[in-house]
Amino acid sequence: MFSRMSITKSIETYSQQIERLKEALHTADTVVIGAGAGLSTSAGLVYTGERFERYFSDFAQKYGFRDMYSGGFYPYGTQEEYWAYWSRYITVNRYTDPPKPVYQDLLELVKDKDYFVLTTNADHCFQKAGFDKKRLFYTQGDYGLFQCSEPCRQETFDNEGTIKAMMEQQRDMRIPSSLIPCCPHCGKPLTMNLRADDKFVEDEGWHSAAGRYSDFLRRHENGAVLFLELGVGYNTPVIIKYPFWRMTAANQKAIYACINFGEAVCSQEIGARSICIDGDVGTVLRSIPKKYQID
Repeated sequence: MFSRMSITKSIETYSQQIERLKEALHTADTVVIGAGAGLSTSAGLVYTGERFERYFSDFAQKYGFRDMYSGGFYPYGTQEEYWAYWSRYITVNRYTDPPKPVYQDLLELVKDKDYFVLTTNADHCFQKAGFDKKRLFYTQGDYGLFQCSEPCRQETFDNEGTIKAMMEQQRDMRIPSSLIPCCPHCGKPLTMNLRADDKFVEDEGWHSAAGRYSDFLRRHENGAVLFLELGVGYNTPVIIKYPFWRMTAANQKAIYACINFGEAVCSQEIGARSICIDGDVGTVLRSIPKKYQID
């Protein structure tokens, strides 16, 4: 198992790392993208500051929290208040496009490659940007899906129509009671399809995506693979970061690249085949020509 004691930072200059990343993109047969919250933050989906105040100033004043993430865990007294908050949250983070074209820039860099995306983000930005949905695995859920809170079965439900109605009809930080979503099978309240505990629903679509990802890795386990990690921190390193390190170590043809603001590190074991760029993901991606021209 990897630990913080076994990691290292790059000693190369920023420009040297950019050149190495350009070359890695140019020579890789396959690109496996691992995306965390930092990628969406770079695209402008910021959960604090001006954006939070723009959409949630009334909630902030009443309940005292100062960011969207905290608001999602607040113990609201009623389901009407809970869904008033969450319908806004889902609207601005799932059904509204991010302000910056970072995901589109990424697609331009990999669209002609054999790629696959593993992400812990639930905002659906990859698919909205045009990535092939058969090459995406949203392992932690999707803001666009409900599930039974029990859950009575491994099934999810599209929520766009319900969320739109909640947004249109909410008043004074409450939705009408008639809009509170309930499971069509058992009648229990519906909740978000987000991995927070052992009640997370892994439906048929989730398992299909997991299978496609496993098959993709198996087919390319000995090839010239670029493991491209974008905006992944240490909240859940066992999902993307540590597996990427392990697979790079096991394949001498593989390159590991990490772009992250403040946390661009790698395992010492793969240091010679790693590119660690401390910076904004979007800024780095824009500095790479679409055809990976090597100076």
